[in-house]
Amino acid sequence: MGLLEGKVVAITGAGAGIGREEALLCAKNGAKVVVNDLGGARDGSGKDSKVADQVVAEIKKLGGDAVGHYEDISEEAGADKLIKAGADKWGRFDGLVNNAGILRDKMSFNMTVQEWDAVIKVHLRGHFLAARAAARYFREHKEQGGAIVNTTSTSGLLGNAGQVNYSAAKLGIVGLTSTLALELGKYARVNAIAPMAYTRMTSDLPMAEMLKNYKPEHIAPLVVFLLSDAAKGINGQTFGVFGPWVQIYRLARPIYDFKADGASWDPAKLAQKAEEMKKVIEKVNWGYLPGMPVPDDKKVKL
Repeated sequence: MGLLEGKVVAITGAGAGIGREEALLCAKNGAKVVVNDLGGARDGSGKDSKVADQVVAEIKKLGGDAVGHYEDISEEAGADKLIKAGADKWGRFDGLVNNAGILRDKMSFNMTVQEWDAVIKVHLRGHFLAARAAARYFREHKEQGGAIVNTTSTSGLLGNAGQVNYSAAKLGIVGLTSTLALELGKYARVNAIAPMAYTRMTSDLPMAEMLKNYKPEHIAPLVVFLLSDAAKGINGQTFGVFGPWVQIYRLARPIYDFKADGASWDPAKLAQKAEEMKKVIEKVNWGYLPGMPVPDDKKVKL
């Protein structure tokens, strides 16, 4: 028996790459899977139901059960039907993996409003709408519990030139995850992953050659675990995952502080601290970053 035996999960953008590997491993671990994919190009254009159907066929060939879902999850009707597809077919719903995304890369000064809106819509709005539909189901079926796994990126955590729309959406997903975890704690766990892998989404990025060592199948085990009952008590966290590494990230943690002599700071006094600030920033910036193994002497002591 697998970790997801008897559970029903939906995975967006599951027709290829990371989403496909997540769908296949969920099925191998006993889950029934709703395979969502519009079947479009990397920039979101086009549509082809065969993309999702191929993954459904792969799952059935493995002896599992799956159904295709071909609607746009960044639209309310499509997101609502995603959850309904699993609940109607198998009588329950247990987990959502928000993975669908597109790219419209361009430097900020050349980016059009349409290119900004398209990426924000699929990633951030798509995450919200699918999570909202799942949350409504989980609240209605409190005794069942549930799990949501969102997909952020190191581009959101660190920034990445040429991806201002994607980076903004992906960091927004971290905030979305943290708040959903607080709101849904009684009914479901909500966590995020920041995967690094060589896929069609990353094949032409500057780091593509390095990413060839990190494969989509390396991502799926963490997702299966987070969807499973073994992850109960883990909520509101952001995990990095690449190759053999799984990391736990912590954002917005103070690293240094400056205290004014009086009740508040004067701008001129802060200016006098500029060099000290630069030294602090330089010291922390050189060290380990998301996507790099943490040195043993820097790890949290348990």
